[in-house]
Amino acid sequence: MAEKNYCSVIIVDADNKVIGVATERDVMNKVVGKELDPKITPLSAIMTKDPRVVQETDDLLDWLRIMSNERFRRLPVVDADGHIKAMFTQGDFVSYTWPDLIYQMKSIATATVVKNWLLFLIGGGVTLYSIVVVIVISIVN
Repeated sequence: MAEKNYCSVIIVDADNKVIGVATERDVMNKVVGKELDPKITPLSAIMTKDPRVVQETDDLLDWLRIMSNERFRRLPVVDADGHIKAMFTQGDFVSYTWPDLIYQMKSIATATVVKNWLLFLIGGGVTLYSIVVVIVISIVN
């Protein structure tokens, strides 16, 4: 994991089916925290056995819902035969949806400013007036 800079690894059996997942947290809690020797501690001793997996044909939002509800950040994706195809992470979801989120925030901000333009002008005027008054008072004193 350290050599490849991976946060987790999938452990598969001889048929390439997922039998476990080991994460950085597993290493910290189950190896470092228990002062075990990482050179001789097998992954089978620290991995999460029979982890939750999803089918590659399942809905992406269901994947995120599962990850959120069951409180984990990585989700193995398997094909119809149970063979590992990918590891989906919350970071993947963010990177896939980030452009849409930015567009939505821009649209919301634009709509808010246009809808409340008069309030922004009044607020800006009051703020500018307050700054000028503070400057004038500090100059006079």
